[in-house]
Amino acid sequence: MEAEVGDELVALEPEAGLCFGFNGVAANVWNQLSAPQSFDEIRSRLLAEYDVDEGQCTTELEELLDQFVEKGLVRCTNG
Repeated sequence: MEAEVGDELVALEPEAGLCFGFNGVAANVWNQLSAPQSFDEIRSRLLAEYDVDEGQCTTELEELLDQFVEKGLVRCTNG
């Protein structure tokens, strides 16, 4: 379950008793992941939408996706 609260997104996993809060950028990434996306596709959209340099975007996106994987919110596949 998920709900927008202002410019943030709250996602709940009631069976596991987990709650996740995403700021605007994280919510943007989360919404992009509703369909399989490559890292480069996500980064390109973020670079087009936000005023951020490519190096910072790459680093922060890697960290965010690592957190999503660590929390079991997404799976990473190669190929």
